[in-house]
Amino acid sequence: MKPATAIHQPFGRAVVPAIGKACLAIGAFLTGFVMNEPAPYELYMVALIAIWFLFGLKISRVAATPLTLLIIFNIGGMLSLTTMNELSSDGALYMAVSLFLGLSAVFFAAVIEDDGERLPIIFTAYIFAALITAMLGILGYFGAIPAAESFLRYDRAMGAFQDPNVFGPYLILPCCFLVHQILTDRLAAAPLRLLALLVLTLGVFLSFSRAAWGLYAFSMLLLVLLMLLRERTQLFRMRIFLLGLTGFMLIAVTLAIALQFEQVSELFAVRAQLVQEYDAARFGRFARYGLGFALSMEKPLGIGPVEFGKIYGEDTHNIWLKALLDYGWIGFLAFLTLVVWTLAAGLKYLLRDRPWQPYFICVYVVFLGHILIGTVIDIDHWRHFYILLGVLWGCIGLERRHQQRRLTESAGTGRRRTYRDRLSSNAG
Repeated sequence: MKPATAIHQPFGRAVVPAIGKACLAIGAFLTGFVMNEPAPYELYMVALIAIWFLFGLKISRVAATPLTLLIIFNIGGMLSLTTMNELSSDGALYMAVSLFLGLSAVFFAAVIEDDGERLPIIFTAYIFAALITAMLGILGYFGAIPAAESFLRYDRAMGAFQDPNVFGPYLILPCCFLVHQILTDRLAAAPLRLLALLVLTLGVFLSFSRAAWGLYAFSMLLLVLLMLLRERTQLFRMRIFLLGLTGFMLIAVTLAIALQFEQVSELFAVRAQLVQEYDAARFGRFARYGLGFALSMEKPLGIGPVEFGKIYGEDTHNIWLKALLDYGWIGFLAFLTLVVWTLAAGLKYLLRDRPWQPYFICVYVVFLGHILIGTVIDIDHWRHFYILLGVLWGCIGLERRHQQRRLTESAGTGRRRTYRDRLSSNAG
């Protein structure tokens, strides 16, 4: 009879990783449904992170970088709480969510660095969540489902989110990944992926978010440019041209059909204007930037979370100003350092031929786009932004481990050669 360990160890080696991947998939899936705070995503991920660390998940030197900077960022936010005349439950809850989101980014970085094969399941779950929430937004916009107004705000699609300006950008990463797969994978799978891309693109369009539209265009153009730099064969360029032209025509036809609806065309005419009335008004968005910056110079510790909106009637709509006022100078410098460090570290590995490269390049492009739109919108509590951050650092960790293995193998090969040479010389 075989020992019990001989029977159960193979079973455990197969089942435990599968359970871990399933748990990660659920977490990634829940990012598409954030209609209240705390959302189901927070409640689920708090338990998952605690359990995972309890069972020995380690923070590497690579993951320690975002962890340290995010802790400093949140320390700045906690110090800003001390400047408030009266500590509100809204402010305390805001900082609790900020701290959790920072930990979630580190968690995703750690689990991906530990096993790069977790990336496909995370992306698959994210894409399914994006498709469902996009369909809710589309069907809700056209009143095709019960309680359609629950998925709309200001007559704009927002899916299962609180704001169209979060809903639209959330859909960009799966759009980029689908485009990457269409251009690089077998053609037989292209029609289904193209259909999914059309659904997501229509969701982005019906969000009527100028930030999402800009992010979509920027991400697609940069992604294709980077792919052309990496794959310079004439055949690949021809494939990009033909498939890109086909995709563009299908998207154009889809949007043209959508614009035939009066409610769509009227809102599009308004939202397509680069500067809205509330942007350029005397105390509009741009004017508040100046007022907020001046206030931040007087308050180095910040003014406390969500206080700016109470003072001026609207939030900052600018991630840099948000960092200065809600997290103080300390938090601002930590966030700026984190962004610059992430982009610089990722840029070195962007075009290398690795199994995780398709995920890495898509996330890098969309992360950079989020930083750019952060100058006109607040991305501080966007759950998917922290997943982007975590995936980037997880892939950076995978690259560092890959390099260390190669150095170890090279050193081992060198020692074996030296030993053989020594034996040869002694024999001679």
